[in-house]
Amino acid sequence: MLDIIVIVALILAIAIAAILVLAATKPNTLRVQRSIGISAPAEKIFPLISDFHQWRSWSPYETKDPAMKRTYSGADSGKGAAYAWDGDKNVGSGRMEILETSAPQKIVIKLDFFTPFEGHNTAEFTMLPQGDGTHVTWVMYGPANFMSRLIQVFMNLDNMIGKDFEAGLANLKKLTEK
Repeated sequence: MLDIIVIVALILAIAIAAILVLAATKPNTLRVQRSIGISAPAEKIFPLISDFHQWRSWSPYETKDPAMKRTYSGADSGKGAAYAWDGDKNVGSGRMEILETSAPQKIVIKLDFFTPFEGHNTAEFTMLPQGDGTHVTWVMYGPANFMSRLIQVFMNLDNMIGKDFEAGLANLKKLTEK
């Protein structure tokens, strides 16, 4: 019986060591990026992103927890506008603040997650003319701490977050192409 316990403990220790080694080999930065072409001018898209009050009309994160608490502070929109949320396990809690805007081409947002895992990232939206429309890119990047890299052993964060970005960009497209 003792031999079986030792073998099981050894297999478990090897499995844990392998997971930790895999996590250590993951990149120490996280970057998720998605783009879409929208048949609307950037001037029509930009206000929906630079005003956090408007995010309820297009952001996929706004519908994941109907009871989510939201707090707005700072400027009404643009540089200095801030938005904090506190929700269930689907959205966690965090805060965003617009650091920079260059209307109607670029918005840079400081993005801090507090729960379920702490993370500090930057989100950027760029809107570039493309024919009669606009090429919109949503990117998030930042450091990947060891906990993030450990999660990446089991989940593809680019696919998971990327699907949300794709949904949000599709919502922006529907809203602005009307």
